[in-house]
Amino acid sequence: MARSIEDITYAYDQMRQKYRNRDSRWSDVLEVRKGNINNVFPGLFPAEYPKPMVANFIDVAARDIAEVIAPLPAINCSATNSVSDRARSKADKRTMIAAGYRDQSKLQTQMFTGADRYITFGALPFIVEPDYEQNMPIIRVDNPFNAYPEFDRFGRLLSYTKYYQKPVQDLINEFPEHESAILGPVERRGSMRPMQIVRYQDKDQTVLFLPERGNFVLEKAKNPLGKLNVVYAVRPGVDSDDDQRGQFDDVLWVQVARSRFATLQLEAAQKSVQAPFALPSDVNILEMGPDSTIRSANPEKIRRVDLNVPPGLFTESAILDQEMRMGSRYPEGRQGMAQGSIVTGRGVEALMGGFDTQVKTAQSVLAEALAQVFGLAFEMDEALFGNIEKTVRGVDAGAPYEITYTPKKDIDGEYIVDVTYGLMAGLNPNQALVFGLQARGDQLISRDFLRRQMPWEINVTLEEQKIEIEKLRDSLVSAVSAYAQAIPSLATQGQDPGEILGRIATVIDGRQKGTPIEQVIAEAFAPQAPPQSEMVEAPGQEQPVPGSTGEAPTGGASGLSAATGGPRGVAPGQVGQGGRPPIQYLLAGLTGAGKPTLASSVTRMVPAG
Repeated sequence: MARSIEDITYAYDQMRQKYRNRDSRWSDVLEVRKGNINNVFPGLFPAEYPKPMVANFIDVAARDIAEVIAPLPAINCSATNSVSDRARSKADKRTMIAAGYRDQSKLQTQMFTGADRYITFGALPFIVEPDYEQNMPIIRVDNPFNAYPEFDRFGRLLSYTKYYQKPVQDLINEFPEHESAILGPVERRGSMRPMQIVRYQDKDQTVLFLPERGNFVLEKAKNPLGKLNVVYAVRPGVDSDDDQRGQFDDVLWVQVARSRFATLQLEAAQKSVQAPFALPSDVNILEMGPDSTIRSANPEKIRRVDLNVPPGLFTESAILDQEMRMGSRYPEGRQGMAQGSIVTGRGVEALMGGFDTQVKTAQSVLAEALAQVFGLAFEMDEALFGNIEKTVRGVDAGAPYEITYTPKKDIDGEYIVDVTYGLMAGLNPNQALVFGLQARGDQLISRDFLRRQMPWEINVTLEEQKIEIEKLRDSLVSAVSAYAQAIPSLATQGQDPGEILGRIATVIDGRQKGTPIEQVIAEAFAPQAPPQSEMVEAPGQEQPVPGSTGEAPTGGASGLSAATGGPRGVAPGQVGQGGRPPIQYLLAGLTGAGKPTLASSVTRMVPAG
């Protein structure tokens, strides 16, 4: 049964109370990220230096970590029968459909902001919404600030409530039918005062209401899927569902201390430069400026008053910097400030160890969330736009594609999507390559599995086809090369190499014209029609000898060619039954004195076919 507006507002008030401490921490972190640290800690900075004198470490670290996490994982729809070409073809089509959702939603661009929010706040909501203009689902990365998730005891999301503000005038323009309710008794129509709006979503409905106007409902819609179309990714923690701590919640005071120490050091340097002069008693006139002259019997006593700056001030600043990196898990190696020798790279790997593990953890959480997101997109596409034929264009794994699909036919209830950053996520490229090749060489994994786990996006089926085509083309080129290398041997046997050379020349000419190698070879080595018999059989004439071409015997009753010594119509060296060996068989070699070594042999060969 759907919740009433009274139940929704009661749950909303309870969740705001529950997440009160979380909202306070997030508000402080957000102000520090914006550089407004004086708003969070008023009175700690003098009027001369209201802003910190050091770089905003939290903002720099958050942006850097987010840019590492932001690249999207590989999206693959696996077939239930991996050896069936038809099943694999359908799975590849679903993969391209999912890629269409990703591209139409501009998900990669959204993820740079989304990854930053995940690191800063420790949570990231994804919302799948229908786009009735394009007739397809759209994925939106929401802001977790002022968002209140409701989980059951199994950690499943029950409802998602988002609080935000909008000027009164904009609300009236969006909902003109509710103008009187929005304005109330005292509000003016052109007012730009921000008004609170709450959006509530669960598996049954989506409700938009105004708490300031007695929880007046602006819009209410039934959920057509029967399930919540929101996925809420939470950073792992001790009590992540209720607390949702960001990565920088506990280092705000350290950042303030660093900023305060930097201000004190600047003040100390300023006072050292502007310290008063100490002059001997015989100096009555103090000249200022360049090339000024001070007359004194004791010039060595003319100096500025020393300002004793405690050396511990600089030591404490370095300690705070180290604490800042430790608390935020941001190593020095990310900024190229590794100490000691880095010739072998082991020092850098040790420094980067914590950074790599947190990246891998974040990618694992986001991959699980994105798998649910694309599953919801499939289900929404089939439920709302099932019979609408659509065309999706985009680029998948570096290759452009265009497909036409109908959700009910091509999705057909298959909502499972494999979203992975690769088995080698968290490893550097060299480690990932060596690990994958070792596992593949020992036959622990298949080529298909290794391709799907690579730390970059790849169309597995298309890449496999390309590799097979390359191998077959290499085989064709090798075959032609071997055919050319056999010319001396064939010539030695008495065959005419002209036909071979002509075919190879045809292949070269075709490649120069840009014709694909497989087409050139197919045309050059196409089977030729057999030559017409030189003999016209007369009535009563005897049948030709097997292995000959049926030529009429000339030059004697033997029926042999006077030129080759073999049967007429038989190529030299292809001696059939009863033929004489060619002269090449007789002159087989030379002795050391230059005399020929004579040998004679008879070779009987049966023509093919």
